[in-house]
Amino acid sequence: MPLMKSWVASANSANHPFPLNNLPYGVFSTVGTEERCGVAIGDMILDVTAAEEAGLIRLSEIPVFDVPYWNDLMDLGSEAWAELRARLIALLAEGSAEQSKVEPHLVAMADASLHMPFAVSEYTDFYAGRQHAQNMGAILRGSPDLPANWLHIPIGYNGRASSVVVSGTDIHRPNGQRKAPDAEMPSFGPSMRLDIELEMGAIVGQPCDFGQPITVDEADDMIFGYVLLNDWSARDIQGWEYQPLGPFQGKAFGTSISPWIVTAAALEEFRTPTPEREKELLAYLDSSKDGLYDIELQVLMQPEGADNASVVGETNYSRMYYSAAEQLCHHAVGGCAMNVGDLLGSGTISGPTKTEYGSLMEMSWAGREPFTLDTGETRTFIEDGDTLTLRGAAKGDGFVIGFGDCTGKILPAVQWPAKG
Repeated sequence: MPLMKSWVASANSANHPFPLNNLPYGVFSTVGTEERCGVAIGDMILDVTAAEEAGLIRLSEIPVFDVPYWNDLMDLGSEAWAELRARLIALLAEGSAEQSKVEPHLVAMADASLHMPFAVSEYTDFYAGRQHAQNMGAILRGSPDLPANWLHIPIGYNGRASSVVVSGTDIHRPNGQRKAPDAEMPSFGPSMRLDIELEMGAIVGQPCDFGQPITVDEADDMIFGYVLLNDWSARDIQGWEYQPLGPFQGKAFGTSISPWIVTAAALEEFRTPTPEREKELLAYLDSSKDGLYDIELQVLMQPEGADNASVVGETNYSRMYYSAAEQLCHHAVGGCAMNVGDLLGSGTISGPTKTEYGSLMEMSWAGREPFTLDTGETRTFIEDGDTLTLRGAAKGDGFVIGFGDCTGKILPAVQWPAKG
């Protein structure tokens, strides 16, 4: 599909992340207005809450967009999702007969503040990138061999929904226990090996009932959209605590997501297959659809005071071994109920070369191989004042589907015990 033309001129640039083909969903506010639902179109935001109040959008007998999150639309199901997308395209397409009615409800993105686009019900993080899993094995165990279960199931753990924040939210360096290899006792203090994880987040838009498993195809239909996701990681805290039950405090202090939900519908033409399986998956993980997407991804790092950010990693979502639909299916197969607003982290996305690694743990090989930024500074892990940014784009025929930056700045650890 080529670029779809809009009467919003800025949306027609070949390199703009928010063309009419995209129409991602977010929550914004301006001076004098409360948080409300909006759709990005070029350099503007369509105030969907106001458009509904004006009668330009009507999906049900009761308002859908009178709340500052997109969960209520998700709740209505896939027919309503398709109806809204078709209506938005009709309103914003070049030659729309309703342009004059829509124009008063456009807000300049430069004048808006962005907020969490949906209410996160629960959060699960997976470990589903093969290159990352092999790299971590080589770093931590001296061997790239995968765990015995890895090629059979999407491994994951339940994280903290309360720690998921929108891009632009500062993150304090976490305090916790860490133990040096040659120390007899652990110590307490700020993490010294603070890291990022380049991930995609899938948003569950339809529920499944407690005790009722779903197929991969059903899971695929339940996914509302995707965000960029940075699962911040305190490697030293995690390394001490994770045996035998897995990540806990080393992962619970912050997970950043991009501000715009790119719908599954907008990504449909970018589907790509999961890789050839070394071991055949069990039948319940069979699917009739390609489960991954061709989305180019970047990691950027900017030290405090630097004029520009350095690109430190570039890879593609298609590098994943398990798709979000396979992850969702496996999550529910034992009877776990899934809720509207559940968030699934893909796991760290890394490619086969060092320039494609999705974490600093891999880029610096656990601190043993410092890398150099464009400023001339070197890094192994994140220092206070560093800003980390994830970017993603699916590139079509004369257009780009973007997510908006997923950015966070690391602040010093909170002093413990607190003074005052």
